[in-house]
Amino acid sequence: MRNLLQFLLKYNYWFLFLLLEVTSFVLLFRFNHYQMSAYFTSANALVGKVYELSGSITSYFHLKEVNEDLLDRNLMLEQRVALLEQALEAEKADSTHLYSLDQTDRMKLQSFKACVIKNSLNKPDNYITLDQGSSDGIRPEMGVVDANGVVGIVYKTSPHYSLVISLLNSKSSISCKIAGSDYFGYLKWEGGDSRFAYLKDLPRHAEFNLGDTVVTSGYSTVFPEGVMVGTVDDMSDSHDGLSYLLKIKLATDFGKVSHVRVISRGGQEEQKEIEKGY
Repeated sequence: MRNLLQFLLKYNYWFLFLLLEVTSFVLLFRFNHYQMSAYFTSANALVGKVYELSGSITSYFHLKEVNEDLLDRNLMLEQRVALLEQALEAEKADSTHLYSLDQTDRMKLQSFKACVIKNSLNKPDNYITLDQGSSDGIRPEMGVVDANGVVGIVYKTSPHYSLVISLLNSKSSISCKIAGSDYFGYLKWEGGDSRFAYLKDLPRHAEFNLGDTVVTSGYSTVFPEGVMVGTVDDMSDSHDGLSYLLKIKLATDFGKVSHVRVISRGGQEEQKEIEKGY
C-alpha cells in the first residue's frame, strides 16, 4: 500500500494530465455536433473492421464443417441427377415416380465420414490411408469419394484404419460412362501425371465431345451411377483400333484430398454372390 501511494505521488502530474485530456475530449464530442458525428463515423468504421476480421477468423475455423456438408450434398445431388436422367430416358418423368426412385436409392446408399492421414501420388501403385476402419462400419470394396468426385476403393481394413486403392493405381479399374449416354468403358491410370487417367474400351460408335462429363456407370457393386469422375480432355484410337481411348482429366485433385466419404450400396453382397464365377 505504501509503495502504491509513493507511485501515485510520484506520477500525480501525469495522472492529472490524462484526466484533463479525457474530460476535454468528452466535452468536445458531447457538445459539438460536427466532432460528435466525426467520432461516431470513425468509431463505427473501426468497429466494423474489427467485426469483419472476427467473422473471417470464425469462418476459417468452421471451414471443416462447411466442407463436410458440401461433400454430403454433392453426393446426394449426383445421385439425384442420375435418377432424373434414368426417369427422363424412360419417359416417366412425373414427380411421384421421381420421388419414389430417389427414396429407394437413398435407402440403399450409406456413407461414412473419414479423413485422409496418408497419401501418395508418384508411385506406380498409390494407396490412401483413412482414419476410420471396420469398427466404424467400413469394409473392403466400398467406394471412396470426396467433394469433387471418385477417389478410390477400400482395399482392406483394420478396426480403426482403412487402406484405399487410389484411382492412381495400376490395379484400379472403374466402370465409367459419358454422362447422358449408356456407352461405358473402364478407367485406368497409366502412371505419370496424377491429373489424368484413360477411359478404355469405349465403343467406336459412341458419340461424345471434348469436355463431356464422365461419371460412374453403376455397373458394379462399388459405386452407384452418376458419381463424378472427370471430363474428356483428349481422344485417340485404342491399340487394336476397335474402340476409343479417351484421356480424362480427373475431377479429384489427389494432391489435396483430405475429407472423404466411404459409400456402401445396399444389396452389394447379394449381387456379388450371384455374379460369382462369371
